[in-house]
Amino acid sequence: MITIQNLCKQYGHNVVLDIPELAIPAGQRFGLVGNNGAGKTTLFSLLLDLIRPVRGAVFIEEKNVGESSEWKSFTGSFLDDSFLIGFLSPEEYFQFVGKLYGMNTSDVSEYLNRFEAFFNGEILDRGKYVRDMSKGNQKKVGIAAALMGAPRLVVLDEPFANLDPSSQIRLKNIIRELGRDKTILISSHDLAHVTEVCERIVVLEKGKLIRDIHANRDTLRELEAYFSA
Repeated sequence: MITIQNLCKQYGHNVVLDIPELAIPAGQRFGLVGNNGAGKTTLFSLLLDLIRPVRGAVFIEEKNVGESSEWKSFTGSFLDDSFLIGFLSPEEYFQFVGKLYGMNTSDVSEYLNRFEAFFNGEILDRGKYVRDMSKGNQKKVGIAAALMGAPRLVVLDEPFANLDPSSQIRLKNIIRELGRDKTILISSHDLAHVTEVCERIVVLEKGKLIRDIHANRDTLRELEAYFSA
């Protein structure tokens, strides 16, 4: 589904990402791990055409993301709070996103019912604007919005960060319940969470792909050993 070729991003003389080749097939649950500055968010930003590479390209279903917008219709993503509209309430934001997918008010309400446990009574009908919510609750709003419209490709950057333990567990259940027809890309600093929900783990270090692991019961131990070395 996704093909990366000769992808490089640099700022001045500082190369922040350099990936000669990477392929992610449709239906794969793909995890991206690495220390701060490894290039995880840069990679996802390039994939979503939020920034442009100095060379190379990302292809989604054989279309260059920088030259085609077809991929946007089946892609849901949440990288950070810049994806939100802070002066709206969560209800208004969900209705706005829903309209982009042709959903009416009833459709949106029915869709949000599946997130009742994840929201834990903290999101809807609280009389708050999105900008006034905690980072964790903003993340809940962003993740729920990213999954609207039944996207075939889902990209989530650090989805477990700022969530309390109960919400992390509920989010893992939501990810597990997504259909196997969906391609899911997740970056995370939490090795345990990402190994639980992803079948393939790629390690980035200083912008380079260091390891490409098909996850098994020993993967967490292997990653912990690598990052503690």
